[in-house]
Amino acid sequence: MAGIYIHIPFCKQACHYCDFHFSTSLQNKEAFLTALHKEISLQKNYLKGKIISTVYFGGGTPSLLSKKELLEIFDSLNTSFQISEDAEITLEANPDDLIEEKVKDLKGTPINRLSIGIQSFYDEDLTLMNRAHTSEESIKAVKLAQENGFENITIDLIYGIPTLTNHRWRNNLQIAFALNVKHISAYCLTVEPKTALAHQIKVGEVKNVEEQHCSEQFEIMLEAMHQNDFMQYEISNFCKDGAFSKHNSNYWLKENYLGLGPSAHSFNGESRQWNVSNNGLYIQSLEKEELNFEKEILSEAQRYNEYVLTSLRTIWGVDLNCIRQNFGEVYVNYFLKEIDLYISTSDVLIEQSPSPLERDGVRYYLTDKGKLIADKIASDLFFVPLWRGQGED
Repeated sequence: MAGIYIHIPFCKQACHYCDFHFSTSLQNKEAFLTALHKEISLQKNYLKGKIISTVYFGGGTPSLLSKKELLEIFDSLNTSFQISEDAEITLEANPDDLIEEKVKDLKGTPINRLSIGIQSFYDEDLTLMNRAHTSEESIKAVKLAQENGFENITIDLIYGIPTLTNHRWRNNLQIAFALNVKHISAYCLTVEPKTALAHQIKVGEVKNVEEQHCSEQFEIMLEAMHQNDFMQYEISNFCKDGAFSKHNSNYWLKENYLGLGPSAHSFNGESRQWNVSNNGLYIQSLEKEELNFEKEILSEAQRYNEYVLTSLRTIWGVDLNCIRQNFGEVYVNYFLKEIDLYISTSDVLIEQSPSPLERDGVRYYLTDKGKLIADKIASDLFFVPLWRGQGED
């Protein structure tokens, strides 16, 4: 099984925190779509005939595409790839786009999962982030989607926003639960360089994001999710009734995927490549039937480090048998040596309470405490090629 990600690089307006590749001008939309169809054809062999189990329209704002444009993309995909009959097909959508006519149009396509970017149910937060929708539109969008037959809906929320108090964050979560969605993705606000938010913080227009504030809201979220029977299957992703995101889970489980569109990334198990992050250059290259991307052959150490980083974030954890099978005993021994910084061989905690990690046989998992410092733990476990003379030249 494999997945396809399609990056739609257009937005109505720029969110102040976003550093993804997009344009607020739709001037090149038609030329982009022509180029996208060519790229689909040129990349038909990248996944080596694997059946496609997931398709994900991200961006940008894919909900800006019309029904006709979406159906034409599916025609191209079906010509070049074998898409499973029960494939999960997701489209990211902004609440302000999901008026009744639009929702009905989307229902008339193969799309069977909506990812709605709500972020907050408070207009003050939405204004700070420069979102194009209101809290009222958010609630209406979810209900319209449900009324028109979309059962698989996920919503995005953001915590750690300077204007978001702990009380409001609790309310945001309760409103989300009341909407009866089965999947919630919740991310901590990150201040990325060269974004409008970074500039606003630098000049004092906006209060900086505080680590303690984020930690408190993370813990509030974990408690609320547990009380409402949402499983945390990845640090930022929660679901009920087994409604995992199949597409994102495939990323974490290292399945192969093809990225289409400017800035989109692809992975085939041995190498990673990413398309040029420029709409004009992307279009110009494909007008000449050429692909414009950079490529990196992953070393054994890089592949191991990525496995540790992604696996630790999930309920599946790090599996010693998987390390042994894919990387060998040198990596198993290295992992066990480094993990001893957090857990002793007798599972007695070393100088910390409660433990950031727990072990179940050959699997290692983050505890709630560990999830707060997941990136630090992963980096401590990364394989350093020169360790005891091992690794690549």
